Amino acid sequence: MLFDDTYKTIAKPAEGLFKDRGSKFLAFAYPLHQEQEVKQHLDTLRSLHPKANHHCYAYRLGTDRSQFRVNDDGEPAGSAGRPILNVLLSKDISNVLVVVVRYFGGTLLGVPGLINAYKAATLEAMANAQVVEKTVNDLYEVSFDFEQMNDVMKIIKEFSLKISNQVYDNRCTLTLEVRKSLLNQVLNKIEKIDSASANYLHTL
Repeated sequence: MLFDDTYKTIAKPAEGLFKDRGSKFLAFAYPLHQEQEVKQHLDTLRSLHPKANHHCYAYRLGTDRSQFRVNDDGEPAGSAGRPILNVLLSKDISNVLVVVVRYFGGTLLGVPGLINAYKAATLEAMANAQVVEKTVNDLYEVSFDFEQMNDVMKIIKEFSLKISNQVYDNRCTLTLEVRKSLLNQVLNKIEKIDSASANYLHTL
């Protein structure tokens, strides 16, 4: 196999807490599917914790693990977002957003203290998270004449493909999730069916 088509992420949101000299660091980890969700989670946390001093975060997106962002939200540069991201990197987890909400306790912790606090809160959230391995799947729309239904269903059964949408008429359309490592085999078989065509939609 030329590439790894699995990645680790978290199954559902998780939380962690770290305290140091009166400051509280509340970590919230969320499964992430697209960048737009980051703002929604941040807005929710800001409305839940309006008196917090900082909402720092980091996220990793994409199955090639190359898409990430860090935000220190007013903390000294590199003292908050980067330590959060480093935990995600060290655990090799992707498609995850971690926001650490800080309530200032009156004592300055210094940059080393902040790095430690943001890392510890994130580690605590990760310890409480259920880490799952997922496959990288592409979504394809397959259309074919009704007479070819059995041929298409055979392929779906052979590769255990998941149907996420279906329209049955004289001309049928199925939306299928295909694991990347099986893609060539599946597409080759679909192409051999006279009336069938497969169109790539996007990667999940």
